[in-house]
Amino acid sequence: MSDDRGAESGRGIAAVGAYAPDLRVDGSVFTEVWGSAPRGIETKSVPDADEDALTMAAAAARRALDAGDREGAEVGLLAFATTTPPLEEEDLTARLGSVLGVPSTAVRQSFGASTRAGTRALVAGLDATHDGPGLVVAADCPRGEPHDDHEHAAGAGAAAFLLERDAPGEVLDRGEYATPYPGTRFRRAGSGSVEGLDVTSYDRQAFSEALGGAVDGLDADAGDVDAAAVQAPDGGMPYRAAGALGVDAETIGTCATVGELGDTGAASAPLSLARALADGRDRVLVASFGSGAGADALLVERRGEVPAALDLEGSVDLSYAEYLQRRGEITPGEPSGGGAYVPVPTWRRSLPQRHRLVAGRCPDCGGLTFPPEGACSDCGSLVEFEDVPLSGPGEVRAVTTIGRGGAPPEFAEQQARSGDFQVAIVAFEAGGEEATAPAQVVSTATVEAGDRVDPVVRRIYTQEGVTRYGFKLEPTG
Repeated sequence: MSDDRGAESGRGIAAVGAYAPDLRVDGSVFTEVWGSAPRGIETKSVPDADEDALTMAAAAARRALDAGDREGAEVGLLAFATTTPPLEEEDLTARLGSVLGVPSTAVRQSFGASTRAGTRALVAGLDATHDGPGLVVAADCPRGEPHDDHEHAAGAGAAAFLLERDAPGEVLDRGEYATPYPGTRFRRAGSGSVEGLDVTSYDRQAFSEALGGAVDGLDADAGDVDAAAVQAPDGGMPYRAAGALGVDAETIGTCATVGELGDTGAASAPLSLARALADGRDRVLVASFGSGAGADALLVERRGEVPAALDLEGSVDLSYAEYLQRRGEITPGEPSGGGAYVPVPTWRRSLPQRHRLVAGRCPDCGGLTFPPEGACSDCGSLVEFEDVPLSGPGEVRAVTTIGRGGAPPEFAEQQARSGDFQVAIVAFEAGGEEATAPAQVVSTATVEAGDRVDPVVRRIYTQEGVTRYGFKLEPTG
């Protein structure tokens, strides 16, 4: 059944952003180790030890906001979709909104439990009634047991869409379909690993029937498109559904991301849509599948330039042993005790500084202090600071490397998984003044004094089951 409420509301896609981790594993590695490679996947993207669905969502969302020339403070709706939340129970839109500076009064919506969640969030964002732009983000990093084909295909990435009225990316038509196909793909309660019954003909039937049913529900001609953003649990399945979708293989391949990123779960179809719009494709079919089984079909037409900021290139190739190390499969885990204890209420008070680099301006001398507590770092006055967000990029003033065994206990697990890391003192500016701040450098980069760096949100450490997120540094560009 067709649904064109998005078109009637006038809300469409105003800008897109996308992010994938720098780390890559070649598909041939799995052939060498396990005797079989993931179908149609040359490389797959792998999250670093300090990355997860939340940090990837923040990276993609920031790119979408920048591309659309918007600030987080303008956002009226924030929707987040993932099947791999860092915590089983917590509203992650609260933390994501804090990182992006989204108002506390903005509408929040969370979606999960199915790889269809990304398009479910997009549909909800199109339908929602709120003031200001909407921001929809899908981020995922599925995983399976080391020997399993689901694991060999599992990648990581995030896509974000800025939604506004009268936007150039118009959603012309929508359809959906659901019918029971238990066992096609599932994750048991309490487990972090995706699995399935792996009955090939059954899986293909579920995939094709659900996607075909959703496309049949469209009033418009789905075959009249120049790109098809299709869910990709591996590099072969989307093409087996081409007939049911009414498109050819070339139309699917033109915006596919699975070959370089792997199976990105709930972000799979959204990532391909982001690429299609960034590449200037005029008419895009989006076909998203969730096991169980259900599917969404959206027809998107570009009626003008859709600004895009995509960061999907990898720069670091991992061996299989390094890959297992990053996953935490062959590391000792978090040490018991000995770390610097920071109570969660105390940590929460510093979130503006850790998430958005909010410094304090002294009303007496105009100098900046970071973090904004105690006396002014310039004149020494005890004052009530004015909040001032620091702007990047910053300049590295000093840097040191924390070698093996030198990390504080709370960072020992990160070091075991990612290796030695740098800590830098960086000067950031705001209104002609500058403030310095210490921070870790992401493990995939090295910097030296004088380099320009940007802040990025990553996992800092986990204590008492609560992960602390804050800014780290990566080279500008």
